[in-house]
Amino acid sequence: MIVQELHHIQHRHRHLPEAELRKLAERTGTPLHRLQEVASFFPHFRRSPAPAVEVLICHDMACHQHGCVGLKRDLEQSLAGELSAGNAAVKYASCLGRCDRPVATLVNDQLYAARSAADLAQIVRTTLAGSPPPADTDSGYQVHANRPWRIDPYAGPSTYEAVRAFVASGDVQAVIDILKISDLRGMGGAGVPAHQKWNDVWKAKGDAKYIVCNADESEPGTFKDRELLTQHPHLVLEGVILAGLMTGATRGTIYIRHEYAEQIAIMNREISRAVAAGVCGVNVLGSGRTFPVDVFTSPGGYICGEQSALIEAMEDRRAQPRNKPPQLETNGLYDKPTLVSNVETFAWAPAIVINGGEWYAAQGINGCKGRRLFSISGDVLRPGVYEVPSGITLREFLVDLAGGVSGPGGHAGTLKAFAPSGPSGGFMPAKLPVSSLPRGWEKRAPAPLQAAVAAAGGTHLDILDLQLDLQRFRDLGLAIGAGMVVYNDTRDMVAEAVNCSEFFRDESCGKCVPCRLGSEKIVEIGHELAGRRFDPQALAAQQLLVHELTRAMEMTSICGLGMVAAKPLQSVFEFFPADVEAHLQKV
Repeated sequence: MIVQELHHIQHRHRHLPEAELRKLAERTGTPLHRLQEVASFFPHFRRSPAPAVEVLICHDMACHQHGCVGLKRDLEQSLAGELSAGNAAVKYASCLGRCDRPVATLVNDQLYAARSAADLAQIVRTTLAGSPPPADTDSGYQVHANRPWRIDPYAGPSTYEAVRAFVASGDVQAVIDILKISDLRGMGGAGVPAHQKWNDVWKAKGDAKYIVCNADESEPGTFKDRELLTQHPHLVLEGVILAGLMTGATRGTIYIRHEYAEQIAIMNREISRAVAAGVCGVNVLGSGRTFPVDVFTSPGGYICGEQSALIEAMEDRRAQPRNKPPQLETNGLYDKPTLVSNVETFAWAPAIVINGGEWYAAQGINGCKGRRLFSISGDVLRPGVYEVPSGITLREFLVDLAGGVSGPGGHAGTLKAFAPSGPSGGFMPAKLPVSSLPRGWEKRAPAPLQAAVAAAGGTHLDILDLQLDLQRFRDLGLAIGAGMVVYNDTRDMVAEAVNCSEFFRDESCGKCVPCRLGSEKIVEIGHELAGRRFDPQALAAQQLLVHELTRAMEMTSICGLGMVAAKPLQSVFEFFPADVEAHLQKV
């Protein structure tokens, strides 16, 4: 595997020396240009020697809110001597998945979270001296959560009862029916019914089939999969094994972002435990079936979260999304039937098989089905990961579970904006104008929400009354994801929109020209607005341009990145006119 070999080389040398690439090309029979093609695409791979110490500072959403810009400035001042000597470097990085304890940093790939500039400067100096301090860990951090979670049916270590039950019965249709009754849907954003994808791969023709768990989780504000991999790896693995045995798959792979080094180690240990227990590997539980599972370390990049781009990376190519059709369920990894699902989707499968589809469906409230996990960060008093029933209101989630909005100094604050899907859904104001909702929304909205809008005069919707459910949000023309970010009333939403726009620009794979150019243009407009280079007359033209760019990118982009790249800035123009006004030239 080219990608994994490049990982090994970089781990040894901290970059990819030309001589090592030539050796790899000769050893594998791969043309050198192919290795360079792959290595040049992924941000994790370095083609030139790294300084003795490299500090990467997360620059996205929660870390941006909590001072990453100032942290970088102060750290550069503290390390002025080391930087000028070329012994150290300080750079920004895309989301590191520790949004619950900003600002997150990597020092030579070692994690340090919520550290001051003085702390980091000392870490850099001790690393230069050859004695780096222990890295911070996820398993050692007490995450705000409402545990015990119902997703885990085991009181202690997993005994893989769902796998054992299936091997004993061999009834694939029964499991498909259970999943259908449960109405378990993909937790990666698309919301495709799990039973549909499992059934499609089961019935697909092919001499080989594959199961892939997408644990790339690179969306700013999203870190719930990190907690599942850290605290409940057995559930993820059991779901993958169950899917593999059910569909007749040849192999399972858990694709994990390289910034989750701790989780990669945890999952490898769990795979070894499962093999020792006979529930995966050769001759699973004496059934004669062979189903090995391994871990694939991602070479980095938000685009790898798109499932076809992920498959391209696994096939040692640049991670650029595929055109569809065909679908991955018939033509996925190595052009074979492939089931790709999110960490949480697989993790729910054991409890559903053990307890029944009706059990899971009944976990929802307010007319919704099931449960799910959300991560919440930003200006919130208890950032963390919470398992909640589908249909819970944002008020119950944000206020009752997460402690409410935080203000300056850690005191209670006032809600100004809410990002319900990381940067992908844009920003919602605390009071959402009903004029922004699609025609006929009243007929699709639940009765309590209709009543709340009517009581408020019929012009605005209090977003705290929204029910957290995929279909309920879609009925209102809104997006909901797994990562939610809160903004208090001290935040400049223009600055926050520019930050999110920069993320999409930096993470665009470049395959679709409108996305590649459009995402850059969106950032330019944002910078011009933030720099007070528009007068009121010019603003209208720029708003129209953003609208036209949004439409062009939505219609021409292969994957979701291009379809949402303009959402942050577009939503600020629409919902936060006071913030926009504050950035206009005074004429």
